[in-house]
Amino acid sequence: MQTAPSQGGIVGAAAVPHAPQMLSLPPTENREQVERVRKTMRQIGDSFRSAKPDLVIVISNDHADQFVLRSVPPFILHCGNRAKGSDGHAGMWNLEGAAGYALIELLQDEGFDPAFTLDADLATCFTIPMEFCGYPRDTPFLPLYVNAYVPPQPTPERCYLFGQALGRAIQRMGRRAVVIASGALSHYPGTAAYADPGPDLQTDKRIFERCAEGNLRYMLGLDAAELDRSGNIELRTWLMLAGAVGERRPDIMLFEPNWHHNYGVFGWTSLPPVRRNRLFYEATPSESVDLARALYALRAEPHACEQFVRDPAAYADGYRLTPEQRDALLALDLERLRDDFLVHPFIVGGAIDRVGRLKAARSA
Repeated sequence: MQTAPSQGGIVGAAAVPHAPQMLSLPPTENREQVERVRKTMRQIGDSFRSAKPDLVIVISNDHADQFVLRSVPPFILHCGNRAKGSDGHAGMWNLEGAAGYALIELLQDEGFDPAFTLDADLATCFTIPMEFCGYPRDTPFLPLYVNAYVPPQPTPERCYLFGQALGRAIQRMGRRAVVIASGALSHYPGTAAYADPGPDLQTDKRIFERCAEGNLRYMLGLDAAELDRSGNIELRTWLMLAGAVGERRPDIMLFEPNWHHNYGVFGWTSLPPVRRNRLFYEATPSESVDLARALYALRAEPHACEQFVRDPAAYADGYRLTPEQRDALLALDLERLRDDFLVHPFIVGGAIDRVGRLKAARSA
């Protein structure tokens, strides 16, 4: 049975940190704080799995590991089927590369031209969200990179617009996806400001409070210079997520100040499936061609209509139909024929009208 592609879209979203200290737990790290972050992220991941998505996308940034000298695209999708992890997450990780290729084509339709890679390694900024959200190591996922650290970076506005396009593309794919933005809040890795003065607590509090209210567009008020000044250069991942999910209050949230990186966690765990904006006149699926022929004959050929009225079962047996198609034809079920099997509405409507008029004439 050809079902209408109606349940695609983003069914869950999260904004999470990825500080490597969360994984390595050096003596400088507050283990109880990390456990609170882990517990919150696991709660979000458990909610995601209950929604039964069929695609997990992790948005994060390269830390000048892969894209720094030879090529530095603003947005990159990983289209490989495996990638090498690093540090405490060494070894191979399974990926959803085919979904990456599909999204590239759909994003091109949206006016974006993301790059793709087949062999880039995965830093822990991608794998920490998977582990802390409770996904088994062998769970395939799709990495999406944004250039946060190598000028010129995409502007906050461009990241937000890319997120909007990503949300529409996922919907058009018909996939049920969860999207995890890994990055933010303020920190200054590799610079003298990393420990002194350290994170910008006041800016981070304002960002967290506005996002907690569902005012995700607040982040668009921070231009690229402000992101750099406040150490929120990775907020680009959150901006992409904001564009994808829109102005929504998160269901789960946590804010934990830290000496090197303020931890912020948001989870949108009750996003309803989005009904795709289908065309009124869809292409006829190949598996519905015989059904369409049977209905077209009823609409256009008087002898076919007479045969159907005289012996519907015999008429249906003259075509190669699935049991479900046959039942819908015998019942002349408008909604199933038009919306489930995607037979052209003119054909369906004309067939039903022609049969109805012939029956009425015979009973007169």
